[in-house]
Amino acid sequence: MTIKGNVHLLFEQSGTFKNEFKKLGINASDYDIQNNFGETDHIIDLFAEIDNAYENKKSIFDTFTKDDLIIAFYPCIYFCATSQMSFYLTCINYRCMTFEEKITEILKRAEKREEFYKRLIKLCAVCQTRGLRLIVENPWSEQTYLKTNFIKVPDLVDKNRMLRGDYFMKPTAYWYWNCEPTTGYSYQQDKQKKTIMSTKGSSKAGLCSEDRSMISSDYARNFICDFILGKEQKMSQISIFEIKEGEMK
Repeated sequence: MTIKGNVHLLFEQSGTFKNEFKKLGINASDYDIQNNFGETDHIIDLFAEIDNAYENKKSIFDTFTKDDLIIAFYPCIYFCATSQMSFYLTCINYRCMTFEEKITEILKRAEKREEFYKRLIKLCAVCQTRGLRLIVENPWSEQTYLKTNFIKVPDLVDKNRMLRGDYFMKPTAYWYWNCEPTTGYSYQQDKQKKTIMSTKGSSKAGLCSEDRSMISSDYARNFICDFILGKEQKMSQISIFEIKEGEMK
């Protein structure tokens, strides 16, 4: 993929992917409603912008062009496998509630999931109809909601992110709109594996906490080179015949 314009990283405030694009000579910006890392270039309510764009009202999407690339690290809080468990009456978070209270909480969660789900579909529809290149990222482990409840199957599933220099295996899916993934083999398995429970704030924030959502800069660089730019990296290339069966889609 050739990027003649800019890269717009939606729902990223860490600057991880942004800074790796910049190192490769491509202008990139982070967009999020928060700025906890001091890296958010555009502090903006992306949900409102998606709604406005879908309704053909003025929005940030009016400034994006077909030469740009949009990458959305869409919030997974209501889609991930742990969230699915919160729809069970036996969920540990409901242990002190009455039956009626449990049902109320589950219905509230169902409404929020529908809200997030509809906006994700709107985002994809806006980019598709406007001819904007978009990549959407979301978890792909166990019973994540999008596995059987999305408008198309992912174009790429990275089953083990540690093989490209991340701290977590964390199977991840990527949906490409108006573009296709390139193929590369930049393998860098050099990190000590982190687990969910060993991550800071795991008991409070759940799977979508900031700390657990962090992606290593090495993984970001390798992903960009392998699956976006199709750029060969001399430092970590391996033969296609060395890939373990089942590690990558």
